[in-house]
Amino acid sequence: MSPVILFAVVLAYFLILLGVAWRTSRHATNESFFIGNKDSHWMLVAFGMVGTTLTGVTFISVPGAVGSNGFGYVQLMIGYVLGYLAVTFILLPLYYRLQLTSIYRYLELRLGRRSYQSGAAFFILSRLLGATARLYLVVNILQVSILDSFGVPFWLTACVVLLLIVLYTFEGGVKTIVWTDTLQTACMLAGLVICSVFLLREMHLSLIDSLEQMRAQGLTRIFNVDPDSPAYVWKHIVAGMFITIAMTGMDQEMMQKNISVRTLRDSQKNMLSLTVVLTGVLLLFLFLGGLLHLYAPLAGVTATGDKLFPAVVLGHFPAVVQLIFFIALISALFPAWMGR
Repeated sequence: MSPVILFAVVLAYFLILLGVAWRTSRHATNESFFIGNKDSHWMLVAFGMVGTTLTGVTFISVPGAVGSNGFGYVQLMIGYVLGYLAVTFILLPLYYRLQLTSIYRYLELRLGRRSYQSGAAFFILSRLLGATARLYLVVNILQVSILDSFGVPFWLTACVVLLLIVLYTFEGGVKTIVWTDTLQTACMLAGLVICSVFLLREMHLSLIDSLEQMRAQGLTRIFNVDPDSPAYVWKHIVAGMFITIAMTGMDQEMMQKNISVRTLRDSQKNMLSLTVVLTGVLLLFLFLGGLLHLYAPLAGVTATGDKLFPAVVLGHFPAVVQLIFFIALISALFPAWMGR
């Protein structure tokens, strides 16, 4: 597809986000910015948090890793579920009881001001490093696919993307984030489903037939019971649990959305809904990865890992599906930088 068309679609998507930001930022106050006036609907928060949790790394890397790891990511997912349950029934009641705006305020109450400052500083540092890596992954794909043909340097692309993120989050705060995350999650999941359906149709496979072919090629293996292996099942389950507790339950950005919900009960419903939906979405990502690894040999695609999904889409998908892929990819990028 022409880079000009792709660029126009990407620009149009940015303008829609800016429109949503303008609409939600009118009459915003400090309370609106930080906790959304405690008026966010739990279903919107739950759905939007799916996109925040996944990011562009999940969109590209999880399908690409199926070739080497099979469905081993399920081991981590089991840990994720346990971690979300801990956040729902241990941490959220604590945050609501103390009526926190910043969750790191709890550290100050228990351990003093320096502990509070340390927790906030580590949050900023971890998010800066993690979000930068995710930004690089997605911007690099946009650069190679679209902007190199215009002679635009990479540094300028990154700066413009960051500026756009600042523009549509600066005024509205959490209230804007809840709505834009919902829009972006919907676009990302639509892209995921459409790409999966397209691959099934291209290979003339039913759902059952595709799973059978994946099993025959060893792509559906899940549990690793070798204690000496880095992918040992209990290592992954325990790691997944603590990753979720640290990166969701003790993460200001994620919890800021939760505590913007009016009541603890609704916030807990949000977390439980997120757990169910996220598990289903991650299984769909693994399924897409299996389809990509079935399709690649048939299409003569030699790319592997993070390069596989973009290579298949740009080289073998029709123009309309390429557009959907780019919108989904951009949708996966922005929640990673929201609310910082």
